[in-house]
Formats: sequence, C-alpha cells, structure tokens
Amino acid sequence: MANASKIVPISGGFHVWTRRVGDSPIKMLLLHGGPGANHEYFEIFEDYLPPDGIEIYFYDQLGSYFSDQPNDPSLWNAHRFREEVEEVRRYLGLESFYLLGQSWGGALAIEYALEYQENLAGLIISNMTASIPSYLKYINALRDLLPKDIVDTMRAYEEKGDLDAPQYIDLVTEHLYKQHICRCDPWPDAVNRAFAHTNAQVYNTMQGAHEFVFTGNLKDWDRWPDLHKIHVPTLVVSGRHDSMNPADIEEMGRRIPNARVAICENGSHMSMWDDTEAYFRYIKDFVHAVAGQ
Repeated sequence: MANASKIVPISGGFHVWTRRVGDSPIKMLLLHGGPGANHEYFEIFEDYLPPDGIEIYFYDQLGSYFSDQPNDPSLWNAHRFREEVEEVRRYLGLESFYLLGQSWGGALAIEYALEYQENLAGLIISNMTASIPSYLKYINALRDLLPKDIVDTMRAYEEKGDLDAPQYIDLVTEHLYKQHICRCDPWPDAVNRAFAHTNAQVYNTMQGAHEFVFTGNLKDWDRWPDLHKIHVPTLVVSGRHDSMNPADIEEMGRRIPNARVAICENGSHMSMWDDTEAYFRYIKDFVHAVAGQ
C-alpha cells in the first residue's frame, strides 16, 4: 500500500499520528515546526517527493493536532521530543533514512542527529538556524529596519502583554508574517490550517508569547559548538527572505563537515510554498546525490 496512516504508541501511554506516502527504498521522515504546529503545511511535499522516488512519512509530534494532546507542560522540551522521534523511527522500521526538519523541526533534527546519526542516510535542516539567540538577534534586526513608529507601537503592546490586540496582530502579520514567514498572497489553505491548529501550550512553553522575545525553555538553545559532530551528508536549506539569517545558514554549512547549503532566493520561512520549485529541486538533488542515483 503506497499511502497508509499509522498510529504510533510512545512512552507515557501516548499515541502519535503518522502517514506514509509513496513506496521506495528511499525514505524520509518529516519533522514539522511550531513547536506545536502540525504536518498540514507539509502537504505540498506529497506532490513533489513521492513522484520522484522518495517515500515520505508525515508525522504529528505529541501535542499536535492529529496526535494525542495531553495537558502537561512538563512534556514540552527538546530532550523528550528527540526521544519521541527515535521511538517513531523504531516503530516505523526506518533504517538509513532521511530526516527533514523545518523551523523548530530543524532544531529537533539537529538534536536527533547529534544523538542518533548512525540511523541516518542524510539530514535536511530546513529554515532553521543553529541557535535561538542568533534567531532573536536577526529577527529583531529585521524589525528595526521598519519605520520607528511601527516598531515603537509593537513594543508598547509587547510591554503591556497585550498581544491579542487587533492592531498588534495586524502589524505582526503585515511586517513579519507576510514578508518573512510566507510571501504567498493569499496564504495557502494548508498553511492557514497549520497555524489555526497550533497547540498554544506547546508553543508558549517552548518559545513564548511571540516571535520577538523568547521566554520558553528553548530560549538558550545553541548548537553552534556541536555542529562539527554531525558527519552524515547534510543539506541546509532556507529562504533569502526568511526570519532566519541567511548568513547563519551559510555558517552552518561551513561547520557541518559533509554539508551543502541552498538558499531559495524568492523564499521565506515557508520556502516550500513561496519558492516551491527551487526548494524541492534542492531537496531532490541532495537525496539522489547521496543515494547515488
């Protein structure tokens, strides 16, 4: 069967949702972002990778929309999610597979590779820097390029904690999301669904209330000193207009010994949607080069 959903039991008595698309010796597990989003914005992968001989596995991490959503903030940390990925890998029987993580999923993919890279044929870090402090420095620098009155207004709302104010939401949407998260107009339905279905408890516990200040338990996450330990073939791919610094992406390529870097010149954080052809060409070329095809 080329397309099959499977519920995976994991530690704690919980269950997570997966779905396989395609039938190929080349297998790829997808790690979505958020934290607390889900696989829905990855639906476009189905149109591009299985037809080119890459079997993909969608997977909603614990807490995400299609999986169990326990009300327990202690579960939302990088270490437990890393071990969850390994449990999912074992249950699905994935050996010498490709791991693609986007945004928070890219951080999770780095964590997985640092602990379990013997299971990987290749690693794809998509739209993610190696450090949350690096991300914060860059995204605030992007904001500081905006007119001063806009920046001052946004910061005033943030200082009051009034992040649900319509004006604040409009400013963030117009000057961050539409420029650096997804440049499609209008946004694709799959992206809107993923945002609408994000688990706020997971997001707030790990990231915080908003994009410009990190208060969650990932705030000090920094793997710059450890990237040299990743020896599997690696693709670091991002968008020129991403909320992640393209200079960071280039530096990651220098620090990971067996890496190549790809920048989608028209893409943002959702490069798979706003620079689709380039994004998937980079991924397919990488996978087929590693697979010797």
